[in-house]
Formats: sequence, structure tokens, C-alpha cells
Amino acid sequence: MSRPKWQIEDSVRLIRNVRNDGTYPGLDPGAPLVRRGSIGYVVDVGTFLQDQIIYSVSFLDINMIVGCREEELIGAEEPWTPSRFEFREKVRIVVELPVGSDAVIAEGAIGEVIKVIRDAPGGVAYHIHFDSLPGRLLQIPERLLESLTPE
Repeated sequence: MSRPKWQIEDSVRLIRNVRNDGTYPGLDPGAPLVRRGSIGYVVDVGTFLQDQIIYSVSFLDINMIVGCREEELIGAEEPWTPSRFEFREKVRIVVELPVGSDAVIAEGAIGEVIKVIRDAPGGVAYHIHFDSLPGRLLQIPERLLESLTPE
């Protein structure tokens, strides 16, 4: 197991939405806990299954302490680009998109976010899987996508 990247009192930013995995008391499993982009302070460092570092992070603005994995955090001072969509979120494409010479993603097609790319040229983009193109991922700029639910 590697050494912890952050220590107690370090300020960190959450880069993924965190939902209740069933261990947060008083809320249903899957309930949202903390939104990506939120800044908190490390109050404890522990391990899970002897090989995963877990940070207890206090988010003062919502008065909540949540366990976070190292890959869910960056330093609070590190550059951060907010995104509209999140991993596994369903989105709709707002234009018809040709894919090579033999395929088209139809306007209005529904896809699933597989990866958020915050440092893409031209702004935030996503790796999207569309059911109409099984087995293929497409990198789609954020401006060509809309939410399936009102924002």
C-alpha cells in the first residue's frame, strides 16, 4: 500500500459526486452525499481492506464528514474545471453526428457518460457510449450534450 497523499488538516476538492454506499447513517443507499467540486478538510486517514486509503473529509458548508478514496480527491488549490455531467449519467446528443463513413449518431440519441475529460482542447468533453454503436466510445464536447432531466 502506498503512503497517503494527504494529511490531517489538508484541504481537498472532491472530483466525483459521492453517494451513500450504505455506510452513512440515516440516508438510503444511493442517496447523494456531497457534490463534485466541494472543498473539505481531511480529519482522519485510514484504510479499507488493508490496501485502500480512505480519507475522512469534513465538508463544513454542509456539516458532513464523508469517507473518500484517494482517486476521488485533488488538492483544493489544484486547477478545477467544473462539468455538467458525471460518470454513468445518461445524456442526449443535440445534433446528428457522423461517425466515420458508415455510421451516424442520430440527433436525440441517448448515451452514457463513461469518462469526464476536463482538460480536452476546447473545453470539457466526455467519453460517451451510445447503444446505437455497441462497443465504441466517442469523445463528445459538452456543448453537444443535454441532460435527460431538467437542471
